[in-house]
Amino acid sequence: MKQGQSVANKQPARTWDRMHAHPEPNTHHLMTDLSAFTITKKWPAQHPDRLQLYSLPTPNGVKVSIMLEETGLPYEPHLVSFETHDQMSPEFLSINPNNKIPAILDPHGPGGEPLALFESGAILIYLADKTGKLIPRDAAGRYETIQWLMFQMGGIGPMFGQLGFFNKFAGKDYEDKRPRDRYVAESKRLLNVLEQRLKGRAWMMGDDFTIADIATFPWVRNLIGFYEAGDLVGIQDFPSVNRVLAAFVARPAVVTGLGIPRRG
Repeated sequence: MKQGQSVANKQPARTWDRMHAHPEPNTHHLMTDLSAFTITKKWPAQHPDRLQLYSLPTPNGVKVSIMLEETGLPYEPHLVSFETHDQMSPEFLSINPNNKIPAILDPHGPGGEPLALFESGAILIYLADKTGKLIPRDAAGRYETIQWLMFQMGGIGPMFGQLGFFNKFAGKDYEDKRPRDRYVAESKRLLNVLEQRLKGRAWMMGDDFTIADIATFPWVRNLIGFYEAGDLVGIQDFPSVNRVLAAFVARPAVVTGLGIPRRG
């Protein structure tokens, strides 16, 4: 098998020494053994020295691929296909009993020991701490960033997702539009919170791009695009949100991360 060709779902291993200014750490000689983790039986690690990403390019999934692209950490992506119910397999449940993507397996976790994590917000915080990037170093700035990350996790993600269900998927056939209208109203409210926060700011935390932006804007993009709800929520009424979304999707790491793992 050629270098850079993944065993699992033919996902390309990211080779940062060739693609980015961040050189890949010289860890190949360590011969990391991940065989104790059941998930590697379904998704074998071609490069066990690299962080293993189990995901799908959804708004939650791309948070982690974008973060990895932004930080330059070497990683190997594996596609968790919902079409074949991979997320319900015993192997995936061994790393996330909540059967949701994304999840990671870091062979070089705290203390040099492998660490498995699920929940996109937890993974973003972990990777920010691991690399010292995309989160403020001062305590107040750190907690404010986490506050806006939690705003996305608890509000934007669930509410935008519900609106997508009632606008595009099975819920659109319901004659009673009150459920849809409830989520339209809540999505508008959340967009207004974002709008007020972003006025006069380049990013959620000001001049610095952080994990709060990485968490938030894949969902805004999905609401307008995939969920086709832009007109429904009056997205044109939120100019600051649109401005920052445009800046977000123009970032090279975002452009790449939005397509990882590549669908089969």
